[in-house]
Amino acid sequence: MRALPGTVEAEGVRLRPFHVDDIADTTSACSDPITQRFLPGLPAPYTEADAQWWITEGAPAARAAGGAAYAVADPATDRLLGSIGLSNPVPVRGQAEIGYWVAPWARGRGVATAATRALAAAAFAHGAARLELSTHPVNAASQRVALAAGFRHEGVRRAATQARDGGRHDLVCWVRLADDPPGPVTRTLPDLPGGRLTDGVVALRPVGADDAAGMYRLHSRPEVIANRVPPEPPSLADIERRCRLAESRWLAGFAADLAILDAATGELVGGCMLHHDEPATGQAMIGYSMLPAGRGRGLATRAARLVAGWAFDEVGIARIWAGTRPENVASQRVLEKAGFSREGLLRGRLPGPDGTRVDSLIYGLLATDVPR
Repeated sequence: MRALPGTVEAEGVRLRPFHVDDIADTTSACSDPITQRFLPGLPAPYTEADAQWWITEGAPAARAAGGAAYAVADPATDRLLGSIGLSNPVPVRGQAEIGYWVAPWARGRGVATAATRALAAAAFAHGAARLELSTHPVNAASQRVALAAGFRHEGVRRAATQARDGGRHDLVCWVRLADDPPGPVTRTLPDLPGGRLTDGVVALRPVGADDAAGMYRLHSRPEVIANRVPPEPPSLADIERRCRLAESRWLAGFAADLAILDAATGELVGGCMLHHDEPATGQAMIGYSMLPAGRGRGLATRAARLVAGWAFDEVGIARIWAGTRPENVASQRVLEKAGFSREGLLRGRLPGPDGTRVDSLIYGLLATDVPR
């Protein structure tokens, strides 16, 4: 990969070298709690001396090593908006890694997406074949930048980096190739329209970190545990992790994890998940559980109908399936009322308690089954 130009102006941003007038803004931006959280390699506290070292020594050294370190500036005022660069170059592979931060005063304006697109285009024009972008698993904002800039989810690198507390955490890897089509990546699972689904009686919204207590209350109930796979009680830590990573898994196209609410009160009454288990065949699996306060009121049926309608109309799913244990008559009634047809019995499909195997009744719903 050939050396990149000193300045890149594209996508409504200016990528230029840092200069000493950026010291105050760099210090302020790199002291920000969000920047500090997701860039644990930054000094803490971050001082003007740290900013001066970066501007006079660190950024030039990155370029000398075959990478790049740009200030992202407003083309009209030249004020610092953030930073972006290329690191860990592997010349024999034509590969490098993009990293960035955005100053608090510039967030919410598409700066990171614009800068990433601009730098990626410049890198490809100068011989790069593959660019990687790594994000913290809970940094959904950065993952949305990756998708908007044309980077595709490639996998998770377990314990790939050190956290500020001395532990380690995973990194989600996003990749763009030189011959990938331009523009943002088409999401396998788009966002809900308006952020939620509702029929006026029940409402569904994405699960978030704040739902951990309610979801643990739901999934630790004996009757819910009996229908888990495997039928074992989750720990609070398991549920907290699930809720923290729910948006990341949604963005990666794995599953839409939803909280079921009473639309009138906003009370959490259950949970529902659409697992996109076979994207190549247009199939997804639905599962749901209800707290006692939500049972016997038809809310699970309403939730299943709402999710199915979204999956068929917005996601482009062709078939949704669900499995229930033969004795779970209540769940079978929910599926039948929601329009699903019983398709058969899979013997010994699921792990049961104490090393046993249990049967699963299979239900299916096709997009063509639902009146439009």
